[in-house]
Amino acid sequence: MGKFRYSRDILAHYPDVVGGVILAQDMTNGPSPESLLTIYQAEQETVKKRIGATPLSQIASLAAWRGALRKFGVDPTQIRSSAEALLRRLIKKGDIPSINLLVDIGNLVSIRYALPVAVFDTRALTGPVTVHFANGSERYTTLGQSEVEHPEVGEVIFSDETGLVIARRWCWRQSEQSAAQADTTSAIITVEAHHADSHRDIKAALMDLRSLLQKYAGGTFEASILDAANPTTAKTHTLSL
Repeated sequence: MGKFRYSRDILAHYPDVVGGVILAQDMTNGPSPESLLTIYQAEQETVKKRIGATPLSQIASLAAWRGALRKFGVDPTQIRSSAEALLRRLIKKGDIPSINLLVDIGNLVSIRYALPVAVFDTRALTGPVTVHFANGSERYTTLGQSEVEHPEVGEVIFSDETGLVIARRWCWRQSEQSAAQADTTSAIITVEAHHADSHRDIKAALMDLRSLLQKYAGGTFEASILDAANPTTAKTHTLSL
């Protein structure tokens, strides 16, 4: 299982970032069972009522993500964090469709906390995944496509030690290689924040993720909370949930 870490440059520019990480193995994915779909649909209704007429830009966690995106030159009204994109769809369309068990769990927790949650299949990865500023040589393939692209110099990406990109513009879009598939068994699951209550919300989100994963996907899990003082998923930073 690969590890996950923040580069020194990222922590220098984003000293308040907090990342929750679950290293998951031996899971079983597939269609979500009816019991999970019921919980997921109920959460969507709860979130819609809670947000009401509040602009998404005024939700603290999303506003903080907008600031983080602007900081490396992205217009957050055009390129949105995955959490804001999900909530925007929920408000405009009325629901978020089921994809598969792992994605649904991630999306459920994402809308609950208004934080980006990503489930990265690890089978194509080599070495640790690092959050860092791109140099432009890294390789990215858009989900559902085969053409290799390159990130813009200076954008924040997740990549492995070979330069394979698994997420662009920090929390905007995952890659073809990293998407959770029906046969995904091992994954790196992340939830990240920049707002004032980040540690509290990240811990709560990790607890919910782990509980749902244990109940519906099975497997083994190692959870960590990363920040400027603890930038990597080393054993000394393992979190007891």
